[in-house]
Amino acid sequence: MHNNFDQVEENLMKLLLEGLKRSELFSDFPEEIVTNCILPHRQIQEYRKDICLIRPQQKVSRFGVLLSGKVNIMHIFMEGGYSLISSLSPGEILGADLIFTRSQLSPYHAVTAADTRIAYFPGELATRPGMLPDIWRAELTRQLAVWISNGNIKKEYRLAILSQRGLRERILTYLTLQASRRQTTAFAISFSREELAAYLCVNRSALSRELSLMQEEGLITFQKNHFRLHFLTPAENGQILPY
Repeated sequence: MHNNFDQVEENLMKLLLEGLKRSELFSDFPEEIVTNCILPHRQIQEYRKDICLIRPQQKVSRFGVLLSGKVNIMHIFMEGGYSLISSLSPGEILGADLIFTRSQLSPYHAVTAADTRIAYFPGELATRPGMLPDIWRAELTRQLAVWISNGNIKKEYRLAILSQRGLRERILTYLTLQASRRQTTAFAISFSREELAAYLCVNRSALSRELSLMQEEGLITFQKNHFRLHFLTPAENGQILPY
């Protein structure tokens, strides 16, 4: 029985290490630092789909690394609709944009979009001296700053998309930004059709009709969340440019 317990614990530690190494925060940390200094502060929690993890005006003092599943960051409206801000997949971070704010109060909802497992860590891990060796506390703070900055850029992209008045213009802007970021005209997105409609702040049926029309016109081809863009072409330097 004791050997079985030790094996389960060893397997859990292995999964945790693999999950954290996928994260931008800890990918550059030596395994011994993660094992001896990071993991002792962990709190693992598992959730079913459609569980609200964070609500508006909730105080958030910890950040989480997604080990499995999916979490949607959104605004939910009183009439039942919602606007999707972003979607987090394994390796991405939940709550890090809140722990450094003065109030630590959330302006959004965070809701699981699948069965999800998260490793939580106290925000003090990056802010309080003594919880980590100084060099690694500084590295964690730097990585959190990078993650927050990248998140701000993604929000700027979404503002650029939503500034387009027409439905087709929003779709084209979104797909062009995806192709430019990935440096390929064929890619898969993490959104379902309903989630993409919520991200673009458009009607789902209208989105589906417009995508089908764009495919008929030869602008794109798609199958579920896989897209190929025919209105863009790779340049010689590898950049994606419009025709």
